[in-house]
Amino acid sequence: MKLKVCGMKYQDNIKMVAALQPDYLGFIFYDKSIRYFQGDIPEISQTIKKVGVFVDAELQEVIKTIKKHKLNAVQLHGAESPEYCKNLKSQNLEIIKVFSIKDQFNFDDLKPFELVCDYYLFDTKGKLPGGNGYTFDWNILKNYPYTKPYFLSGGIGLDEIENIKAFLKSDASKYCFSIDVNSQFEIEPGLKKIEKLKEFKSQL
Repeated sequence: MKLKVCGMKYQDNIKMVAALQPDYLGFIFYDKSIRYFQGDIPEISQTIKKVGVFVDAELQEVIKTIKKHKLNAVQLHGAESPEYCKNLKSQNLEIIKVFSIKDQFNFDDLKPFELVCDYYLFDTKGKLPGGNGYTFDWNILKNYPYTKPYFLSGGIGLDEIENIKAFLKSDASKYCFSIDVNSQFEIEPGLKKIEKLKEFKSQL
């Protein structure tokens, strides 16, 4: 199972998390986020994919940011259209489209995106686009009708490790590609707890 650590913010902390060799590191380029990333991403292993997180950003601004930081993937958290995703595909990187779930979800909403993104990411619907700190009912994913791999996100922490193990043995997890963590591993927004992440990764 792949691991993505999102909401990276501080240079030294980024290097320490990167030393744990997660598969993806996420950087939020959304200025209303308390984890908004500014500055330059430090040198990290090329085996770790750098993900830029955007929310309804201007396409040209996203492309500019991709080139500046040599991003390997973009995660789209807003109401971006299939056409928007298609335009970004020309940048030769992975497209992760986010869909938020609360008590139920209409999987028909995914259909227009099937050919224009590489992954879906399912997180918990809350007041903010991501980083809300609580989980949704993963059983909803039993009804997932596609074969596209997805990231599982939304308030996942060490307390959920047994639930994750159970989920990964269930049919609902058949196309689960990666676990995405963020707020449950923080000292403060954007500053990650290294030992807790290390423990979590070792148990995945």
